[in-house]
Amino acid sequence: MKKLILGIAVTASSLAFAQTTTTTSSNMSSTNPVRFGIKGGMNVSSLTNQSGLDDQGSKIGFNAGVFANIPVASSFSVQPEVLYSQYGDKFDETIAGTRYSYARHHDYVTVPVMLQYNFIPNLYIEAGPEFGFMVNAKEKLKNETDNNTINESGDYKDSLNKFNFGLGIGAGYYFTDNIGLTARYVAGLTDIAKDRPSNSDAIRNNVFQVGLAFKF
Repeated sequence: MKKLILGIAVTASSLAFAQTTTTTSSNMSSTNPVRFGIKGGMNVSSLTNQSGLDDQGSKIGFNAGVFANIPVASSFSVQPEVLYSQYGDKFDETIAGTRYSYARHHDYVTVPVMLQYNFIPNLYIEAGPEFGFMVNAKEKLKNETDNNTINESGDYKDSLNKFNFGLGIGAGYYFTDNIGLTARYVAGLTDIAKDRPSNSDAIRNNVFQVGLAFKF
């Protein structure tokens, strides 16, 4: 999946470069103006090891932030974003009739830079890198049967890499000129652990996002 995302991102970037180098200045002046907007939605995040197998289960979170859509050709645009995004994972297990959950909550300020291609004016696909900066990391063990928190750690982000790099692929559809539905999958490429033993697998972030966007 990660090789597929990388291939699409490289291909899309090459197409955009070829398009922009053959576009005359008069054509560029006729493109749509830069538009700003806000977006938000749901995250379904997990952590995977180097072999791609799930290390834990999925966790529900949210993402929210702002973006700028910058046209570079008739069908291509670049969309940088700044989002607050909740990553992590959650694992449930039943022991002697009691259900427990263990969750890791990792919050980032992320900066995706998506290259978007519009098949039609209101439908696009996108691919590009995401740069993440960790702001918070907590663990929580809970007795789900009794709805009782057994243990909740303080912030332990100092034991984790504060920088995260990933590649995203997604799509979106604008129902009106202002309101659209967005979906994106981001595969992490960097290890979340700061000092991992050499004989252990790297653990990486993965997240599927769906939400709404509003252009001003």
